[in-house]
Amino acid sequence: MVHLEFPGTDFEADRAEFLELARSAGAEVVAVLGGSRDRPDAGLYVGSGKVDEAAAAAAAAEAELVIFNHDLSPSQERNLERRLKCRVLDRAGLILDIFARRARSHEGKLQVELAQMQHLATRLVRGWTHLERQKGGIGLRGPGESQLETDRRLVRARIDTLKRRLEEVRSRRAQNRHGRERSEIPTVSLVGYTNAGKSTLFNALTGDDTFASNLLFATLDTTVRKVALPTGETAVLADTVGFIRDLPHDLIAAFRATLEESREADLLLHVVDAADAERVARMEQVDAVLREIGADEVPRLLVYNKIDLRKEGTEPELARIERDEEGRPVRVFVSSRTGEGLDLLRTAIAASLYPDLIEEEILLPPSAARLRAQLFSLHAVRSEKVDDDGGLRLTVRLPYSRLERLCREAGVKLPPRAVAAVAAAS
Repeated sequence: MVHLEFPGTDFEADRAEFLELARSAGAEVVAVLGGSRDRPDAGLYVGSGKVDEAAAAAAAAEAELVIFNHDLSPSQERNLERRLKCRVLDRAGLILDIFARRARSHEGKLQVELAQMQHLATRLVRGWTHLERQKGGIGLRGPGESQLETDRRLVRARIDTLKRRLEEVRSRRAQNRHGRERSEIPTVSLVGYTNAGKSTLFNALTGDDTFASNLLFATLDTTVRKVALPTGETAVLADTVGFIRDLPHDLIAAFRATLEESREADLLLHVVDAADAERVARMEQVDAVLREIGADEVPRLLVYNKIDLRKEGTEPELARIERDEEGRPVRVFVSSRTGEGLDLLRTAIAASLYPDLIEEEILLPPSAARLRAQLFSLHAVRSEKVDDDGGLRLTVRLPYSRLERLCREAGVKLPPRAVAAVAAAS
């Protein structure tokens, strides 16, 4: 494994993440080489001396693969493979391999294959280096060039097929989202750096058993489940793929259908590993990916997870909600493993989704039977009394904006708004 330090990078943190990526891919690491440069070498990325050092280490350990924690161009990969006498993989290729191992659903496999094909399309010549002597010209146009072009056409055709299939998946996801919007069920999407504990938190909130492991990219396939909120409301919680520094653009493009769950969500839960010394940098990297997929304008609630894993010698974090000057929750401290703070998180989610939730008594005339049925269908009615004149007194718990709209459509006058929001009640 080869990892270089460049100006402005955190060498130790990046090196530790590189080793964790290799572990997640199932690699047996026999040597790790470091170094520093001001800029990459155009032909080999690293210096010639470092290549000789890597070749000697690979030969001594009989290594089958040399992995670079950097993005290599196709020509750099070819040049390095000639010098190292073994396969060479760059950071993007390593992440793609992990994704290929983790994908379980049909959609996940399609997305990974598309990313792999797009990555491969620029590297097809690697398999045809024995044709390099054919420079073209009269008498030198052999079948090899035709074969290479055939392979390129086959890859392009497969990419087009995968894009069509993923567009169908995207269309189905959009229909599901529209169905949830019609039923007025809000969507909450979990986002965060890989291995921040999103899947464990998802399971703790929903009672599901989604695969969760102490590995990078343990989750690739988006899982959607309902979660009950303390206000009596229901939300849909989506567990999505984790982000990472320098996430390959091919992957972002391939996982567009999955990432749209975050872009179209009503609320993002940005899960942060509270025990991670690099959490501030990780948060900035997640913000960068959210900007890239167009989800940076979605309302966000920071969830500091793993408060039970604080390092020795530091004050333990307490489960709590931190609010802004207007009383809105902005940060919640929890432990998805022990369950500390989960009730606070549910309260904060409800307060973020329903900032105008009220409990109010309204008077309905006998002619407003349709409005009464609508309120019961929304599970908003807490109690009901019948007046002597046949009118109905209903105590309802509902976001004020929704209640006002329903009453206006039914021609029912609503009493002055009560000051009884969830934020105050919590």
